[in-house]
Amino acid sequence: MAWLVVIPSALALYWSFTDFNLFNEPKWVGFDNYANLFADPVFLKSITNTLFMAGVGVAVGTAMGLGSAVLLNRSGTSTTIFRSLIFLPAVVPPVATGIVWTFILNPQYGLLNAGARALGLPPIGWLSDPNFAKYGLLMMVLWGSVGQVMVTFVAALQDVPEDILEAASLDGAGRLRTFVSVVFPILRPVLLYNVVIATLFYFQFFEQAFVVNPTNLGAPAQSTLTYALYLYQQAFTYLKMGNAAAMSVLLLVVSSVVIAVFFAINKRMER
Repeated sequence: MAWLVVIPSALALYWSFTDFNLFNEPKWVGFDNYANLFADPVFLKSITNTLFMAGVGVAVGTAMGLGSAVLLNRSGTSTTIFRSLIFLPAVVPPVATGIVWTFILNPQYGLLNAGARALGLPPIGWLSDPNFAKYGLLMMVLWGSVGQVMVTFVAALQDVPEDILEAASLDGAGRLRTFVSVVFPILRPVLLYNVVIATLFYFQFFEQAFVVNPTNLGAPAQSTLTYALYLYQQAFTYLKMGNAAAMSVLLLVVSSVVIAVFFAINKRMER
């Protein structure tokens, strides 16, 4: 714990107040790194990109995972097969996912645009058009993450007591009312878990964004430049370790605040 967590965290905090490039001795500069970051339009662009992907990705991924779980919350061979097919992408490494989806989303010979042409629709530059590039990345991530969300919700749904469901049915509650008033409150802890994990994932989103444009990070027009990707650039492309350390400290602080807010909301809803 000291070697992998405590010492690196202490060094990152110290370096965030220094001018350091890995080759010279760190020089204390106070809060200059933080001030320079917030004056950097590219840094602000990486924040807006990350927040957009987190907002859309968490909402859509959670909804798709919960919807899949509700539809497949039954026994049977076909249900097991569908669950396995939906979960299978979750075991594919993110780098492999990025490489495969780079070919699928290619505007010239990609499978997705081939289907669009067959329907008479114009091709879309999923990874070359700044207006669609973030959606292309989101498709990659959702393809690989919905199955994991679904599995946790299926496990929670199977733990809902049958006698409660039978009592709701005897009271005349339909399927929708039973789900909203009886099942959903029981799922709240699992929902909180999935939302927190997904939010932290998008705050640190890196692999697929790196793979799709390894020689021109953030292309096209910085539309895929996530916070973690820009942190990587600061550290290992520009060798501005002080700025990178400051970004990592800010990410830690914001992530901690977000987790605290989620847990506060959950506790209030329970009361």
